[in-house]
Amino acid sequence: MGKLVSTIFVTLDGVYQAPGGPEEDTRGGFEHGGWSFVYGDEDFGRFVAEVFEHPAAFLLGRRTYDIFASYWPKITDPDNRIAGRLNALPKYVASSTLTDPEWAGTSVISGDLAKEVTALKERTDGELQVHGSGALVQSLLALGLVDTLHLATFPVVLGSGRRFFTEGAVPTKFRHTDGRVTAGGVSIQTYDLAGRPDYGSYELPENP
Repeated sequence: MGKLVSTIFVTLDGVYQAPGGPEEDTRGGFEHGGWSFVYGDEDFGRFVAEVFEHPAAFLLGRRTYDIFASYWPKITDPDNRIAGRLNALPKYVASSTLTDPEWAGTSVISGDLAKEVTALKERTDGELQVHGSGALVQSLLALGLVDTLHLATFPVVLGSGRRFFTEGAVPTKFRHTDGRVTAGGVSIQTYDLAGRPDYGSYELPENP
């Protein structure tokens, strides 16, 4: 059975919206698109390259899929391993509206998300990778279907935008498995999901 591995970029105040460009996602009048770009140094590139060493298939939300599909099929350099994997490996997009995807190797998931993704994990031998796709990952976390989370936190506060962990998120415990900080100050931490939180108290015991 495959592992579902999510890689998500967030700001210090938890915003995941439009990291890659001004026009990527302007919902809600968002004007800060492209906030991750200036941090794409050699350290960060090395991390991304490492992630792309391990995919067996990709699962994407509709918005991220459209962004990827408009870009990566045009990258045909055989030495570009990220493009090579994205273009060659199976891609699944969760959408109730996409019916005829043009990117080769794409299948649409439009039914029950829990059932479909569970079946997808069962037939994937290796990592089923989710890149970006914040709203989809929120749903997958709530369903307990994410195994590993690469959380890249960028040293910037935006004050508005769609946030990754929101009010009402399912209480979840994580186990830290790896981490680094890039030269540009991006904190990249890897967590495995570990069930529900544990609770305790710092209150002093009452005197007998």
